[in-house]
Amino acid sequence: MSESIVLEDANGIAGPLRGSHPRAFIKSFGCQMNVYDAERMGDLAAEAGYRKALSVEDADLIVLNTCHIRERAAQKIYSELGKLREMKEERAREGRQTMLVVAGCVAQAEGAEILRRQPAVDVVVGPQSYHRLPELLRQARVRPGVVDTEFPAEDKFSRLPAPPPDAIRRRGVAAFVTVQEGCDKFCSFCVVPYTRGAEASRPVGAVLDEIARLADAGVREITLLGQNVNGYHGLDARGRPAGLAAMIRAVAAVPGICRVRYMTSHPNDMSEDLIQAHRDVPALAPYLHLPVQSGSDTMLKAMNRRHSVADYLDVVACMRAARPDIAFSSDFIVGYPGETDADFDQTLALVRAVGFASSYAFKYSPRPGTPAAEMSGQIDEQTKARRLAALQEMIEDQRQAFNRKAIGQRFEVLFEKPGRRAGQVIGRSPTMQSVFVEGPQSLIGELVDVEMVDIEPHSLRGRVVSTSS
Repeated sequence: MSESIVLEDANGIAGPLRGSHPRAFIKSFGCQMNVYDAERMGDLAAEAGYRKALSVEDADLIVLNTCHIRERAAQKIYSELGKLREMKEERAREGRQTMLVVAGCVAQAEGAEILRRQPAVDVVVGPQSYHRLPELLRQARVRPGVVDTEFPAEDKFSRLPAPPPDAIRRRGVAAFVTVQEGCDKFCSFCVVPYTRGAEASRPVGAVLDEIARLADAGVREITLLGQNVNGYHGLDARGRPAGLAAMIRAVAAVPGICRVRYMTSHPNDMSEDLIQAHRDVPALAPYLHLPVQSGSDTMLKAMNRRHSVADYLDVVACMRAARPDIAFSSDFIVGYPGETDADFDQTLALVRAVGFASSYAFKYSPRPGTPAAEMSGQIDEQTKARRLAALQEMIEDQRQAFNRKAIGQRFEVLFEKPGRRAGQVIGRSPTMQSVFVEGPQSLIGELVDVEMVDIEPHSLRGRVVSTSS
């Protein structure tokens, strides 16, 4: 039996400890922004005295950082909570205390309903309030069942601790940095405006300070994140709004940073200066994730996307004129309410016209509180499944064709981690392809010229030509 004691740090933050080393396990679901948020919650836990647990079995604090984009994701959370409740009860019989936290967008959307369905949860905290996690844990020790789903006026990022250099190094040579949150677009299928709130952008200086710390600890690649990242409008040092293009140029100038990416973008916010940045900034990777959702103007109007197929194709053409080697990926929803076979055929036609390096396709799933959930013309599951299979087959064919074109070409690859076998290292090409080579682990963190020699089902095999930096 493990003895459970309570240790209070210099800031008065209490945490359950086995011996003298409490451990926290944070499991993240969904988007890259959730990955970033999970890392920052890990920083908060570390500041409160927790070490990182490698599994829930080894953890005194368990955080589920949730996604609410698709219905199955929420169902999966409740299923996981049921298992964790049993584990928590068994531990309690042994005299060991376990704190259970639900964070993220499911927490924001469902709030106290989570406690009703699963009373074993100690804290429910939305994505705009997780900077208060240590305080909420302290409250929950006195009275479990704390809920914080407010949209605070304060800047949560200013309340987050700076991650220590050793923690950054453990995370690797590529890092996510949130620069913008929320969305004002109100697509009729999307919960983001309700779970993440209105669009808000971090100040330029705050973002660059964070990236400078990352670079000092060995990070070489930065992906700028936002629900609508190309709507970024953070204030610069003179108090003037700066767009994403200006931010990209500033990030590319940070010593040590050799590659910059951004996601996720809206077609309506692909400004001329952002397109020019793809032409003029060598560090900006020639890869753009640009969700279109449908190839039917009728469906785009029903989705409240506020762009047409022609608008989307115009952006693609402008981007290719500025950066001929650019690769595109996208998101698609099939079986949206009212979608006909003709509408779906138009989506297939758009995919053929663009030629994507990769894409993601999903069956429409109603989200409570969104306009689409109340629309007539809901599509049956069999039709959704048939359309999804056809679209995914075309997407996979395009992905494989894109990879085959790489054979014999040379790319700069940033190596990130050891491979599956001894003597292998794995990195990513500028266009997001996974690449492995035979080589020493000293290549990790290096930008290397690599010739592509073969393809695997989900990666490219390369041969090191020379080290670029």
